[in-house]
Amino acid sequence: MKLTDLFLTQLDAEAARTRRTLEHVPAGHEDWKPHDRSMPFGRLAGLVAIMPSWLTMVIKMDELDINPKGGSNMQQKPLRTSAELVQGLDEAVDSAREALSQTSDDFLMTPWKLLSSGALAQELPRHVVIRDTFMHLSHHRGQLTVYLRLLGAPVASVYGPTADDKTFA
Repeated sequence: MKLTDLFLTQLDAEAARTRRTLEHVPAGHEDWKPHDRSMPFGRLAGLVAIMPSWLTMVIKMDELDINPKGGSNMQQKPLRTSAELVQGLDEAVDSAREALSQTSDDFLMTPWKLLSSGALAQELPRHVVIRDTFMHLSHHRGQLTVYLRLLGAPVASVYGPTADDKTFA
């Protein structure tokens, strides 16, 4: 099996799991956080929604500076409702699917760099960064389910049943 096929299959599976989670995000809690050092709920939900777009970035860009001189050049429109979050996810997944479909396994072996203020923070083969992006998405989606539980919102099945959703979806 080619890496691109494996990643496309994983993308579809993670998209469905993420969609079920985002569908339960209640409106009006964008600034809420469970602890002073926690990420605000709205920022976390938005991050989870757009994270598949990182695959596109890893394929189409050779590097990313997360703290460039002059400030961030990444603009994220706020996604305030579950419908907007799901739409953002769908757009991110479509973009990632297209990028994965147009690349090759050989290209995924080439290096990708993460910079901070121009300094190299990490350099890894693209396929490793993509794998880590899926794991990163799973991590933040898990955080989001905790936030949902603390807010009294239903928690959808992700890898198996929850107290609110008894399916093995």
